[in-house]
Amino acid sequence: MKKVAFYTLGCKVNQYETEAMTELFEKNGYISVNSEEYADVYVINTCTVTHMSDRKSRQYIRRMKKKNPNAIIAVVGCYSQVSPEEILDIEEVNLVMGTNDRKAIVENIDKLTVDSKVSTVDDIMKVKNFESIEISQTNGRTRAFIKIQDGCDRYCTYCIIPYARGRIRSRKMDEIVEEIENLSKNGFKEVVLTGIHVASYGKDLRDGSDILTVLKAVHNIDGIERIRLSSVEPKLFTNEFISEICSMEKLAPHFHLSLQSGSDGVLQRMNRRYSAEEYKRIVEILRDRISDVSITTDVIVGFPGESNEEFLETLGFLKELKLMHTHIFKYSPRKGTPASIMENQIDSQTKNFRSGVLLSLCTKNFRHFVEKFKDRELRILVEELDNDGYYEGLTDNYIRIKVKSEHDIRGEFVNIRILDIMDDYCIGELISKY
Repeated sequence: MKKVAFYTLGCKVNQYETEAMTELFEKNGYISVNSEEYADVYVINTCTVTHMSDRKSRQYIRRMKKKNPNAIIAVVGCYSQVSPEEILDIEEVNLVMGTNDRKAIVENIDKLTVDSKVSTVDDIMKVKNFESIEISQTNGRTRAFIKIQDGCDRYCTYCIIPYARGRIRSRKMDEIVEEIENLSKNGFKEVVLTGIHVASYGKDLRDGSDILTVLKAVHNIDGIERIRLSSVEPKLFTNEFISEICSMEKLAPHFHLSLQSGSDGVLQRMNRRYSAEEYKRIVEILRDRISDVSITTDVIVGFPGESNEEFLETLGFLKELKLMHTHIFKYSPRKGTPASIMENQIDSQTKNFRSGVLLSLCTKNFRHFVEKFKDRELRILVEELDNDGYYEGLTDNYIRIKVKSEHDIRGEFVNIRILDIMDDYCIGELISKY
């Protein structure tokens, strides 16, 4: 039996698609192995959000070929979609596929020899239908990412993803429900609804369905005990939307609201469609309406033209809001985006300094948020056992907890109490099973 190994970069959508493609290989007689092991086929599922993502993809391609010079090397994903010729020119690559028609990956690979050089990348802007590839197996995990949507029509000036993923395409509701019902039967207790721009779900279906429709349907599925939304724009949270989700007991009180900057000037140049004040108002409403809610976000430093005053606006904004966690990214110019040709590009030294300042604040904000839960009894869903013998899981509001146990508690809800707060996780003690 042939062996296949995957290496995945980037977002939760890529992780989902890797799981789905792995199942396709296994259904066709392949054995799935770790990416560090010897394999007959290596698939690199790429990201192209930054230059670093592209570089990591190229490095891994060459690294895999060294493990088995006779292996077939397939490269798929966003980097493949926007730069197929560049990837096919890499000596070690045999197959380049983009962000569509992944169902054909096994068929395409089985036609190749070690000397093949093939690209199947087509014009993603012409793709109008959602490609359904799904997962059904547990693979020892308890939390499943469910892709419900693809594509984006926002066209933020820094972002290459609309060009890599194409138009908005929503998955049919019955397919979403069927996949989650199967996952529930196979032991999954938590699902994360994910996509390229989840908030736009349903716009292309023209049947009145939207992300709220999906949440209600998933909420009714037996066996699923916790539901999360992946990254969403703050403007999704209208008064109507918030009123509806407040009654959903299974919906986790954690939302990842993309910010990108606390400066209105930068937000306008980014083509973000909200102001800092609007973002703040939504956070305040969520905190007022949903008990123990946590808010996480993304921020880009060093966007073209970002003055010191604008950076300080972002710093002050994050100090004021004290969000639970902030992912900090240094702006990376992407060829083909409007921001890449803007004037006043920021130098690396300034980006590094600003990133460091915000990372330090992020650690303080995490500790500030978690401190109020230190004497509380909290529920976590245990996901894995780490190399140090700690069981790891997330609270409902997304605090990562590590705890010791004499028994294997993976896949179970347990009650814990926080003992110590680290930079981005906590050490807890086990109280009881939930």
